[in-house]
Amino acid sequence: MTAAMPSRRRGLMLVNPKSRRGGAALEPVIARLEAGGIDVVVERFETPEEVSADIARRRHEADLVIVCGGDGTINSAAKGVLATGLPMGILPMGTANDLARTLAIPDDLLKAADIIVAGHQRRIDLGEVNGHPFFNVASLGLSADLARGLTPEAKKRWGKLGYGLAAIRVLASARPFRAQTIGDDGAAVTVKTLQIAVGNGVHYGGGTVIHEDATIEDGHLDLYSLELKNVWKFGLMLGAFRRGQHGAWDEVRTSKSTEFDIRTREPREINTDGDIVTETPAHFIIRPGAITVFAA
Repeated sequence: MTAAMPSRRRGLMLVNPKSRRGGAALEPVIARLEAGGIDVVVERFETPEEVSADIARRRHEADLVIVCGGDGTINSAAKGVLATGLPMGILPMGTANDLARTLAIPDDLLKAADIIVAGHQRRIDLGEVNGHPFFNVASLGLSADLARGLTPEAKKRWGKLGYGLAAIRVLASARPFRAQTIGDDGAAVTVKTLQIAVGNGVHYGGGTVIHEDATIEDGHLDLYSLELKNVWKFGLMLGAFRRGQHGAWDEVRTSKSTEFDIRTREPREINTDGDIVTETPAHFIIRPGAITVFAA
């Protein structure tokens, strides 16, 4: 759907200077946007909490929001764009840029700006766990341990290689835990697992696919549980995970639902789009078509 746009639009550009490409020169991008009819006001922020608060505060001064950063930065804007209904443009400046990949937004910032100028909009789903939004995936276990150990400095220095180096360290010390999962049918399943991931989008972790049939507009969540006895077997499964075909392995349990409850004996941290935000017990829901984005 392409909405009718006024001749000049007002764009609130929110920049995360700490993102991997946060120091990139934005003047050419702003010039491209303004040549395309978007008057840009730039705001740089220091903490994630400022992002949604700034969107809400300036909602009557903007026709659209432009988020410059990685998946964590975009996640920080979710509550603001959800509350205001403003459409969101994305300039991918992070390490993984998984939401941009899902929406086919290129890493080239000028080409990404062209998508915003073109004005084509899509309504996408938003996941939520214990009231915290996520676009890509929320998980506990290995990925939460990975998120805790992967510092912003390591992301900036090593990029995607940093994920691989940190993953090797996490795998070496991984221990399974017991959890109970409950879908919207009310059936409870008890598992002994290394990781449980609940996906809303398509990509996570730098391009890994949550499920080969997943879209960010399908109105449901995709869950998998990694139930390996030997963690090093995970190396044999990497290709299947990259393609979203991991459910073919006996050691991976998968399911789809519009909501999930996950319970563990002891509270376990939950990572949403790269940041630890809550812990179990956890209630996951889907908000279909909740966010409007500019996409190809």
